Amino acid sequence: MLKLKSRATAEVILLDSSALQILHIIGKDPEAPGVITVAQIPDAVAALRKAVEEHDAQPDVSESIGDHHEGEQHVHSDGNISLRQRVAPVIDMLNRSLAERYDVVWGV
Repeated sequence: MLKLKSRATAEVILLDSSALQILHIIGKDPEAPGVITVAQIPDAVAALRKAVEEHDAQPDVSESIGDHHEGEQHVHSDGNISLRQRVAPVIDMLNRSLAERYDVVWGV
């Protein structure tokens, strides 16, 4: 479990697999304490949005074996949530932190 913290928002708690994926997308090392500075936030948000667009553009090969869609969010029958759903609270935190000029940190 990884907790993202910012003075602009409540903590965002990520499970290990989500944390690894999200921090990898933005080019950060999840194994050590880290920071996304205010100056880095726009690039981090852009990277996350691009990853979601690329993920959404991929054909869902598992759809034929029982997955279904609800609106724009992909909900899988095994309970997994989509990349779009996993990054939404992180993008919100980053945008609010940028607006209030606070860094986002973890592991501290």
